[in-house]
Amino acid sequence: MDVAFQRCILPSCGATYGIEEVRVECQQCGSLLDVAYDWAKAAPPAKLAEFDRSLFNAAEPAAQSGVWRFWPLLPFAPRASLVTIGEGQTQLQRSASVGQFVGLERGELHLQYEGLNPSGSFKDNGMVAAFTHARTIGAKRAACASTGNTSASLAAFCSVTKLMRAVIFIGSGKISYGKLSQALDFGALTIQIAGDFDDAMQRVREVSSQLGIYLVNSVNPFRLEGQKTIMYRVLQGLGWQVPDWIVVPGGNLGNSSAFGKAFAELKQLGLIDRLPRLAVINAAGANTLYELYERRGLRWNDGAPQDEITSKYYAELDERQARASTIASAIEINRPVNLNKCLRALADMRGVVREVTDQEIMDAKAQVGAGGLGCEPASAASVAGAKKLRAEGVIAPDERVVCILTGHQLKDPDATVAYHTTDQEKFNQVLGKRGVKRASFANRAVAVSNNLEEIIRAIQLYS
Repeated sequence: MDVAFQRCILPSCGATYGIEEVRVECQQCGSLLDVAYDWAKAAPPAKLAEFDRSLFNAAEPAAQSGVWRFWPLLPFAPRASLVTIGEGQTQLQRSASVGQFVGLERGELHLQYEGLNPSGSFKDNGMVAAFTHARTIGAKRAACASTGNTSASLAAFCSVTKLMRAVIFIGSGKISYGKLSQALDFGALTIQIAGDFDDAMQRVREVSSQLGIYLVNSVNPFRLEGQKTIMYRVLQGLGWQVPDWIVVPGGNLGNSSAFGKAFAELKQLGLIDRLPRLAVINAAGANTLYELYERRGLRWNDGAPQDEITSKYYAELDERQARASTIASAIEINRPVNLNKCLRALADMRGVVREVTDQEIMDAKAQVGAGGLGCEPASAASVAGAKKLRAEGVIAPDERVVCILTGHQLKDPDATVAYHTTDQEKFNQVLGKRGVKRASFANRAVAVSNNLEEIIRAIQLYS
């Protein structure tokens, strides 16, 4: 057996495939696949502190990557073939002000800010892994369905490396201009279809299969290998200590799935002695995981999830012609492709799922911004969720909590400006229709006439 291979996630099946094969599901049972490793051949580190010194010398391009820094924990491709555009150079920051907002009087609140990635979101962590795999098998085109961040990341990798052409599927009116502008500027072929993300996802899978285009959505198991490294950087930022909680927004559920896999592998290798707890936070307008997990009792069930529960709920969505709707466009997804992998992560990490309203998301976003780290609305779902779990007593006041901020604030500037504006029409147009009734923490501009004395009085009054 090679060092790396692909394996069906269901223990009852367990079918395996070569690392060189391009698959997004098991040929035998149709389930999702993992990238798995023969760790005896892979030679992982004896202790995590080994990553405090670089694996690569300065002349190697991979030395600039915060993903490939951890290559021994995702060794599916040879070092010579690793692609990078400088992704993964992100930081874990402790935030006392956001911690106070959440209610951690004696604990610690840390923000893992993935908006520092080249394309402005966490997607670059997974894209570099999928893109590297695509390169090793000789792909010439790569495709994705996107609410914005995946398309920006894929387009950036194609534009910088010139190795492939990007083909992007978006839904009608379901993408932020801040994100769409990236895909267009980077030269991607953009296909807009009538429908939402779930429709675009269905079509891109069909088109990729028929035309032999490499699919980079998170149904691709290599994407999640790169996203594991977000957790490695969290641990490094905490001096290799495991936090009590990881709180993450839930959309297509790739991050939560990757995080669960990362910690399970580290525990298997004896590199950590316990797993943190996991909280996945849905937007109330796109709350499939919350509905299935917390209300209908869907569980991983030792690798035999009750698919009939999911099928029944999806049939109800179809009957109602229900569409996801939230200001947090990055998680505006009704049919998460990584549902079962996320269920596995929730089982391993004693997880919980919550939903938060757009009002709660925007208020949390304002608090994150006031602390100096602007984020897109979807990112703030993690902070809003942590606040809710603290209010419920699920998170204790003295626990160490890490909230994942998935994207930069300039990904969706309309929402930020509308929240802080004095223009009620603008507020209603962008936020009011989403159920946001007030800007609880607005930092509004002070309007004055073009008069020096009046300007000075305003500064003295408000500063």
